[in-house]
Amino acid sequence: MKVSIILPVYNAGEWLDECLQSIQQQKYQGKLEVSAFNDSSTDDSGGILSKWQAVLERRGITVTIGGHSAKNPNGVGFAKNQAVRQSSGEYLCFLDADDVMDSRRVEQQLCAAECYPDAIIGSQFRREPADSTERFTRWCNTLTPAQLHTQIYTSHGPSLAMPTWFCARSVFDRVGGFDESGKGTPEDLIFFLKHLSLGGQLHRVDECLMMYRYHPQATTHSIHRDTIWEIRLHALEERVLSGWSQFTIWSAGKQGKKFYRSLSEENQKKVSAFCDVDAKKIEKGVYIYEESKAIPKPRIPIVHFSAANPPFIICVKLDLTGGGLEANLSSLNLTEGEDYYHFS
Repeated sequence: MKVSIILPVYNAGEWLDECLQSIQQQKYQGKLEVSAFNDSSTDDSGGILSKWQAVLERRGITVTIGGHSAKNPNGVGFAKNQAVRQSSGEYLCFLDADDVMDSRRVEQQLCAAECYPDAIIGSQFRREPADSTERFTRWCNTLTPAQLHTQIYTSHGPSLAMPTWFCARSVFDRVGGFDESGKGTPEDLIFFLKHLSLGGQLHRVDECLMMYRYHPQATTHSIHRDTIWEIRLHALEERVLSGWSQFTIWSAGKQGKKFYRSLSEENQKKVSAFCDVDAKKIEKGVYIYEESKAIPKPRIPIVHFSAANPPFIICVKLDLTGGGLEANLSSLNLTEGEDYYHFS
């Protein structure tokens, strides 16, 4: 089997017909398998899967359906892992049951995966409704190839949206599958960061190959932002700050101070200054970490960004300053991924 479409299902009856129809309409002519795992759905998802099994098999697509009927679902990480385990494809095409694939998706992402065998392959996407998560969609769809690897610590999450992932089975096996802790766990972010820590690559097909649905029942809404903060902070400290002897925090506001307080004691000692553009913050001259148990309390200078020394950790959200942040960074002739990283 060449490609297995990995389809975790939980109470997706409202959208599942449209999702499965998009599999039927794939232009790819090679050997294709759908591996669906029903994570104890209580709606008609099971019946819809059974109905479509016959339809897809007539199209020449192999269908494997697994699942369980326990009282509670085991979570999306578990369901994805089970769907992968029961599949046989050399390549894995991940599909959420509420999303819809463009007819070119498998064909185009397989081609990319064969060229980049150690990479997670993503694609551009559109949202439904169209005006939902505009900043996230714009960010994810326009990152440069280099930024796919450098802008991995922002609050947006993985720089390749998980519903667009496609990869060789060997990539999945090297990471060891998704975290199965269940509801409230960002299993995609954990997998993504581990993939990168193991030397994995990232590549995006610059075509809109997915309709990525936004709705209140989406599992992403069950994940607390503090959980994501802790995971990305740990990754930044391990992958970036461990190699720096000193650095400046760009933002003397709430986010910058929260970032400082969240750092390990070792990394707090590396902070040479906060920098900002706000005259009132700069006028204060110093941030005193009153909560510290150290005597005397740590005192961190606050300076104008033009007087600060790189490298920087940027704690200002992208595209919310009317271009001001981007212009200020550009004025310093810095290189992203060497002189600064975004943590916003």
